[in-house]
Amino acid sequence: MAEHPNVFEHADWERDIGPARGTRVGAAAGAKELGCTLYELDPGGQAVPYHMHHGNEELLIVLEGALELRTPDGTREVAKGAVVAFPAGADGAHRVRNAADAPARYLVVSTMRFPEVAEQLDTGTVLALKGPADGLAFPAESAGDYMALTIQALQADPGS
Repeated sequence: MAEHPNVFEHADWERDIGPARGTRVGAAAGAKELGCTLYELDPGGQAVPYHMHHGNEELLIVLEGALELRTPDGTREVAKGAVVAFPAGADGAHRVRNAADAPARYLVVSTMRFPEVAEQLDTGTVLALKGPADGLAFPAESAGDYMALTIQALQADPGS
């Protein structure tokens, strides 16, 4: 069984996008079917846009600071100690942003069902995720008719 360093003292970030940093502590600890990512946000920062998952459920645990949480029910503040569940589907859409003057830290725990489809709801971008760090993004303007594209693929197949 692998052990991960204390997340309250963690400073070795796997992903750094300026005002947001994150690292997969679940994977580092040896988890296979349960994801857990530690995020740290500077004031004004956010790690992901407003989104929903079709196959995975997530759980937010606020460790330090206060976050602005956006869900289908509106926007509210969640502070240290808050735990919020995001079920798969439209009811679980969410985004967190640090609207405070101090850094914030939180964990996102997730089921790890792949392949997975997620949507970034403000832009209409669809994500086809093959694994936790592997996938493709399809902006809304790239969408095509399913049946027309299937017929096109059948015609491109040299065996047909």
